[in-house]
Amino acid sequence: MDFNASPFPSRRSPVLSANGIVATSQPLAAQAGLQALRDGGNAVDAALATAMALTVLEPTSNGIGSDAFALVWDGSRLHGINASGRWPAACSARSLREAGHDHMPQLGWPAVTVPGCVAMWADLSERFGKLDPARLLEPAIAYARDGFPVSPVIATLWKRAQPSFDPRLEPAIAGWTETFTRNGVVPDAGDLWLSPGHAACLTGLAERGLRDFYEGQIAAAIVRYAAATGGVLSGDDLAAHRNEWVEPIAARYGELDVWEIPPNGQGIAALQALAMLDGLPARGRPLLDEHCLHLQIEAMKLGFGDAYAYVADQSVVDVPVAGMLDADYLASRRALIGDTAREPDAGNPPRGGTVYLCATDRDGMMVSLIQSNYHGFGSGVVLPELGLSFQNRAAGFVLDENHPNVAAPGKRPRHTIIPGFLTRGGEAVGPFGVMGGEMQPQGHLQVVAAMQDHGLDPQSALDMPRWKWTSGMTVELEPGADAALVTALRGRGHDVVVAPDRLGFGRGQIIRRLESGAYAGGSEPRTDGAALGY
Repeated sequence: MDFNASPFPSRRSPVLSANGIVATSQPLAAQAGLQALRDGGNAVDAALATAMALTVLEPTSNGIGSDAFALVWDGSRLHGINASGRWPAACSARSLREAGHDHMPQLGWPAVTVPGCVAMWADLSERFGKLDPARLLEPAIAYARDGFPVSPVIATLWKRAQPSFDPRLEPAIAGWTETFTRNGVVPDAGDLWLSPGHAACLTGLAERGLRDFYEGQIAAAIVRYAAATGGVLSGDDLAAHRNEWVEPIAARYGELDVWEIPPNGQGIAALQALAMLDGLPARGRPLLDEHCLHLQIEAMKLGFGDAYAYVADQSVVDVPVAGMLDADYLASRRALIGDTAREPDAGNPPRGGTVYLCATDRDGMMVSLIQSNYHGFGSGVVLPELGLSFQNRAAGFVLDENHPNVAAPGKRPRHTIIPGFLTRGGEAVGPFGVMGGEMQPQGHLQVVAAMQDHGLDPQSALDMPRWKWTSGMTVELEPGADAALVTALRGRGHDVVVAPDRLGFGRGQIIRRLESGAYAGGSEPRTDGAALGY
């Protein structure tokens, strides 16, 4: 049975609920979150139960060793948390350069920063949660211990990833095959997958507390495994990890204020692009009009130009966040957008693999949360006895010693993962996000414009065909793109490529609060996800 092939077009309707909605890329994970709501938990509890379950159900994108970010509307104001980790103290960019690397490795221990997501689970639960984390871990433990049928898109991603984790490429990744294959074979869609090591790790967190990952038995196991496999991650690195509560940043687009986590995340690129578009005639154009798409693409390229040049760890270097969002500066960037495509570049602002989920509850609390390995399964470093895979977020650094995002001990790399949130006139509209590396700010721009400019509901905004700028003048369109649109964009100087499939165009979730006080939720048609309410 081919779960990915259907001869018929399908349509999802938005999910409506007065009591709360959970939306994410894997239906069983969404059910774990929904159960938390039914058990008396709030939106934060639902988001955490979902996030915990996703580490088991979608290992192709995230795990216990991931990083994360979240935005939480507590009913009256928005809070942000940056749960990205730092490069270990004994790491050295110089040694990588001397070994012949001209860019950061994607595999092995040098690509690993201290994972932040488990600490985020603890921080969010302590500040906002109602249910005990051990209770929220129960569905994830059951899925890992008893097994679950692998969903279709996850099976496809698993199969595509396998060739990247040949231990001949990097000896430290030998644990990947032991953990994520059965005798060298990855699961097909519908196969039952069990992960006893993952269950043991989650059970340890439930019994000994989430901080055990950083200072307890799990931490000790991580340090032993690193020492045995060539890593320098130490007990001090783990024990020193703390997440950072941050003030979200925003830009206006039409009636909406769009909120993102400040750098070291790349959400500021989406804000810049939307702010530039807000002063252009794109908003009065028809849906999927070639001139509208051209303006969106050009604004996004300018946003990326600045993000690549300036986004870094603000605790280490001066990132000109206020300058990048300054109205006069954005006006000067907007003026660069003409009728034809141009190469992306950085301005000079004045100075001063991923899962996404969102959850809401009946009391108006809303959560936008994203946790990520970065590239698929991440670094390939896996501790088999705990089923614990480590992200490769350090691959987000550069090795150019003159760049603000140069790799350095104790520093956080530039991150691609960006949860989003919408307000209008100071009132919450709802959480949204589109995962997928560099697709994320582009997806944010496209779904926000679809809802604001064309009145699309959350599901329709996610269903809409997407474009993706990749580099230079190259723009990819999804399969089935209108031939006239392709011709028109090429006529404006874009190097248009029609992609072979939809997997590279992001996977998003959106929940919006309606005037009635109920919620409308949508889930990405490009993956196996679901929006569930009750």
